[in-house]
Amino acid sequence: MLMELIMAGLLALQDYVATHVLTCLVPAFMLAGAMVAFINQEAILSYLGEKANKAKSFSLAGVASFFVAACSCTVIPVSAGLYFSGAAVGVAFIVLWVAPSANILSLVYTGNILGGEIVVARVAASLAMAFAVGWVMTLAFRNEVREEIVVAEGTREKGEIVSRRHAILLLLIVVSLLAPNYIGQTGPYWQKVIIWGIATIILFGYALKMFSTDEVKSWLRETWWFVRIILPLLLAGVFAVGVIGKLLPEAWIRQWLGGNGVTASFLATMIGAVSYFATMTEAPFVDTLMKLGMGKGPALALLLTGPGLSLPNWVAIARVFGLKKSVVYVITIVILGTFVGWFFGNFIL
Repeated sequence: MLMELIMAGLLALQDYVATHVLTCLVPAFMLAGAMVAFINQEAILSYLGEKANKAKSFSLAGVASFFVAACSCTVIPVSAGLYFSGAAVGVAFIVLWVAPSANILSLVYTGNILGGEIVVARVAASLAMAFAVGWVMTLAFRNEVREEIVVAEGTREKGEIVSRRHAILLLLIVVSLLAPNYIGQTGPYWQKVIIWGIATIILFGYALKMFSTDEVKSWLRETWWFVRIILPLLLAGVFAVGVIGKLLPEAWIRQWLGGNGVTASFLATMIGAVSYFATMTEAPFVDTLMKLGMGKGPALALLLTGPGLSLPNWVAIARVFGLKKSVVYVITIVILGTFVGWFFGNFIL
């Protein structure tokens, strides 16, 4: 039995490394490093910082996150990059939630499998939860003292978030992150690698031509910081998820996830909260469970928390943002996911 559990963890780790590290995590880490190195912290503080209008900054973060196709782990360096560039804690955690729980790629795929009604509910629920998470994190850590953001003078015009050449670099990194999933989503994995490779060659060709050696070193140094902090714990968490998946009895899932009660929604939320789902993989899994009798409310809860949270996600968030933030965030999402599943299941769907 012990060997079976170890093999389950190793197989989960093998699958994750083989299909996610190169085309997902690598560009995500590079994007985070570039945001810290090149984004104008003064402008970030103005638009998304602690003193910015919360309604505007939360809305901007929520809407922008729909266009980032990332899983619960890939999004962490992106969110952390914003946070360490000066964005408010509420804004950072909105991005952390919305990008994996309701990005455009997963919404389109969900619509194809589960129908438009579920998609609309997923968008509405994700945004409602995002604003709630933003406010909870803001209120819980409003007295937190953060390190002062030192802004280099004379490098950018006041109020400009990022210069044109830096913006192009960021755009090229985003392309290298999204193109494999958007263009190569229906083909074999090697096609995604080729797409990622072409995009990355173009990216570094532009960087070497347009930036000084010191600027490139600064970008890679910030990128390595995120890799060093996040990746080891992320891989350990993926291994743990594989073990948990082996232990979770399928018959129990079928028995307890029927209907739209609070218990069913809570259990669906917890299954999603500890399991790892790459973006889009949650839809066929939920479809299978619904065919076995799973209620629409618990299905929505699992669609949200499956890609939005995971055990590796918990651990990595604690490492990057601190244990207290991780605990508050996870508990908030579990409570909100349970309520959303119950409410939508009984009154909307």
